[in-house]
Amino acid sequence: MPTEQNPNRDGRPILIVLHQERSSPGRVGQLLVEKGYRLDIRRPVLGQPLPTTLEDHAGVVVFGGPMSSNDPDDFVKKEIDWIDVPLREKRPYLGICLGAQMLVRHLGGKVQSNADGSTEIGWYPLHPTEKGRLLMHWPKMVYHFHREGFELPRGADLLAEGDAYPNQAFRYDGNAWGLQFHAELTRVMMHRWVVHGAHRFILPNAQQGREHLEGRMLFDAPLKAWLTEFLDIVFEGKTAKAASSIALRA
Repeated sequence: MPTEQNPNRDGRPILIVLHQERSSPGRVGQLLVEKGYRLDIRRPVLGQPLPTTLEDHAGVVVFGGPMSSNDPDDFVKKEIDWIDVPLREKRPYLGICLGAQMLVRHLGGKVQSNADGSTEIGWYPLHPTEKGRLLMHWPKMVYHFHREGFELPRGADLLAEGDAYPNQAFRYDGNAWGLQFHAELTRVMMHRWVVHGAHRFILPNAQQGREHLEGRMLFDAPLKAWLTEFLDIVFEGKTAKAASSIALRA
């Protein structure tokens, strides 16, 4: 039975940039498809080119990966330079973890580890800023898997903060968004990360595998609800329900 076309879609896909052969867009991809978008998946690390314009795309999501935005690899440098395309064309850009750090590097900001070597690997509290609270309602706990953080780029609005790494979410020039945390993991993806990333659980401030899985049972439902609404804000410019209610009370 054919699905009804959403009248708000013009048929252009969203560009999905992944950084490993077996990587998946996970829940972000699932939700975008449910919202009526097609996905154009590219893996620059495998030599797949990125488009020279986003004229034929509704926006782009750049995901995380095991590499650093400070790495000297050619594909890392080229991908950071490529971010000029969505910024110049004012197309929606969402960077998650590495994708956010690449955006920061493109904008001239620094990406580095804390001096004490602390990480965020597991579930940690999220604190929205005033601008973040006016935008939407945020989850209290979010999932992380990183050893580096980023400074806030000049001209960007900080939307949410963390304890170990203060800059957790930001918006730049209205169309570009960066998230340090992960909302895209499905249950299967988290199990895989816990297995393949177990060697990182000895790092400072990292949580053990059981805490990752127990945290998912406690905190994943509000994180998914947040992500659903957040994607509408990023790719359709919608105003969040929470923000609308705040405006009405003001």
